[in-house]
Amino acid sequence: MRADDIPEIRTLDLFRHMSEDRFNDLIRGAYVQTFPPQVELITEGDTADFLHVVLSGTVELYSSWNGRETSMATVRPISTFILAATIKDAPYLMSARTAEKARIILLPSLDVRNVFEADSDFARAVVTELAQCYRAVVKTTKNLKLRTSQERLANYLLRNHRRAGGALEFDLQVEKRRLASFLGMTPENLSRAIKALRPYGVEIDGATVRITNLADLEQFARPSPLIDDYTT
Repeated sequence: MRADDIPEIRTLDLFRHMSEDRFNDLIRGAYVQTFPPQVELITEGDTADFLHVVLSGTVELYSSWNGRETSMATVRPISTFILAATIKDAPYLMSARTAEKARIILLPSLDVRNVFEADSDFARAVVTELAQCYRAVVKTTKNLKLRTSQERLANYLLRNHRRAGGALEFDLQVEKRRLASFLGMTPENLSRAIKALRPYGVEIDGATVRITNLADLEQFARPSPLIDDYTT
């Protein structure tokens, strides 16, 4: 690791309050790599040898079974994946690949576990992050089980509208095939859902989204902080 890489991860909630000595123990065996797009970083079922920290670019978490594949999440800077497997010394439950060129720090899992045992501040931060991840999984499950495909798409667009600072025109950050998988539908169902939202003030042309009637879209989507707010 270069010296100027260290401040980037030191400010993460996961590492912010741990002692300087323990932080040095954690990063002593770490290294940074830059990966081109579409490189598989980890494979589900493999042993969790490293905790990954995404410094730039994006990483897609996905899973496959019986010839089928689904997108689970997109990891953006600066954040980690997959913490639970590292702490439990368990196999990865998901695979990961770069969605675009990405710069990633790899922290040896053994060092992470040793510091977890020795540094109470780091241990509390790990528990907090895992609790946040658990709550995110519950919200994602509620979104998939309680909403129709059109409602899932509508709320996804509203979340991206808020992430874009309230802009009524913004670009989708993922290709439509991956978006369909993430929302639990086929590409054909996504196309039908896009058409079904037109009467509610949504126009999607390629990757560009235009919300022409925000009130109608919100009335249809009925967003809930207990499903859609991933910060709580």
